[in-house]
Amino acid sequence: MPHPNPMQGILLKCASVAVFTVMAAMVKSTSETASVPAGQQVFFRSLFAIPVILIWLALRGELGVGLRTVRPMGHVYRGIVGTVAMALNFWALALLSFPEATAIGYAAPLLVVIFAAMFLGEDVRLFRLSMVGIGLTGVLIVLSPQLRLDADADPYRMLGAVVAMGGAAGSALAQIFVRKLVQEERTSAIVFWFSFTSTILGLATLPFGWVWPDATTAMLLVGSGILGGVAQILLTSAYRFADASLVAPFEYVSMLLAIAIGWYVFGEAPARVVLIGASLVILAGIMIIWRERQLGLERSRQRKAMTPQG
Repeated sequence: MPHPNPMQGILLKCASVAVFTVMAAMVKSTSETASVPAGQQVFFRSLFAIPVILIWLALRGELGVGLRTVRPMGHVYRGIVGTVAMALNFWALALLSFPEATAIGYAAPLLVVIFAAMFLGEDVRLFRLSMVGIGLTGVLIVLSPQLRLDADADPYRMLGAVVAMGGAAGSALAQIFVRKLVQEERTSAIVFWFSFTSTILGLATLPFGWVWPDATTAMLLVGSGILGGVAQILLTSAYRFADASLVAPFEYVSMLLAIAIGWYVFGEAPARVVLIGASLVILAGIMIIWRERQLGLERSRQRKAMTPQG
């Protein structure tokens, strides 16, 4: 078990966010240049992440035990929900600007709070509910230009808004399955079996219209899978060196990267409503994380106070 190293944890988290953001940009590029469907993108993203994960486990000497599971059906259920969420998120990238899709995706951790109360019976108090309300208000602000019903409304962008919210809801629900799995399963098993399941499900979309990629598109698809595997390893490593409550807020670095990539790669300038809405969502997310950290420190002090001193 590595010694705690908060700065290293933060750096690894920021690196994972950067790699995930570049991966998403590569996926979006395949939609724009070759109209690659979401199912095909999911297949390549998942298949080429598997060798990266296996090499990582082998280097750590955990290949023999890292893939063992005592809850195979739990991985199947998580895989189905997570794959649908991934496909919706990839589809949203094709329909919306890069910053918009990124900002709407921030609804996922807010929805986790609601789903945790609904499905796990977690106690959600007024502070967290208030922050969720503020965050979802921010999401609605981001969505507002796409949800107009006047004659100038763009049906594709309206569809993109709905798809992006569906992807965020699916991602949040997948996290609920993960919370159950981590009680009995290794992180390595959760990561591997998700990639395996999503590869199979992505391949099942072949009859629904894949495209034959040119060399550039093929490299982007393969690269998205490799980067996805690398980003997952970086993320897992970040939580080995620092508490989740410390590194989680750095997820929002992706908004800055999304704006930069959207501007320089796709020629997409973020609208004012996107920046305002994203700011509210980020503020709410950080406040929830901060509150969870404070409660965790308080519980830790209470446990120490109750420990008999000998």
